[in-house]
Amino acid sequence: MERTLVLVKPDAVARRLVGRILARFEDRGLALLGLKLVRLEASEAEALYAPHRGKPFFEGLVRFATRGPLVAVCLEGKGAIASVRAMLGATNAAEAAPGSIRGDFGLSHRYNLVHGSDSPESAAREIALFFDEDDLVRPTDGGLVWLYDFSEGEAI
Repeated sequence: MERTLVLVKPDAVARRLVGRILARFEDRGLALLGLKLVRLEASEAEALYAPHRGKPFFEGLVRFATRGPLVAVCLEGKGAIASVRAMLGATNAAEAAPGSIRGDFGLSHRYNLVHGSDSPESAAREIALFFDEDDLVRPTDGGLVWLYDFSEGEAI
């Protein structure tokens, strides 16, 4: 199973879209391991977006991420990173496909509602910024048998 971080950004929190966004991940079958409502300090946002330091949009990202509270979410599932990124849609919400989170709820490039880890390395780094391993709760696996075939040991 793979873990990923999703941030429901301040614009989505202010627009009261958190429940609707989280429901999409649960509906897809991703397991919710951690959930926090937080307000980032500038230094925390800079750490989150460190891979973008020096790019022209870096300062705007930091300002946006610190503008209001956001919801940090740790999700788990088979192929969770690719699945979540497909669900988020194109970064520029105005270009995102209908049916994606950004396509259904957004119109802006900067105010694009959600962040999702883009690789296993990024996911590990980003999850650690918001959650200690002890913060993450492993759900009961009762529902997993209806999502994955475990007949060969590994989830397929």
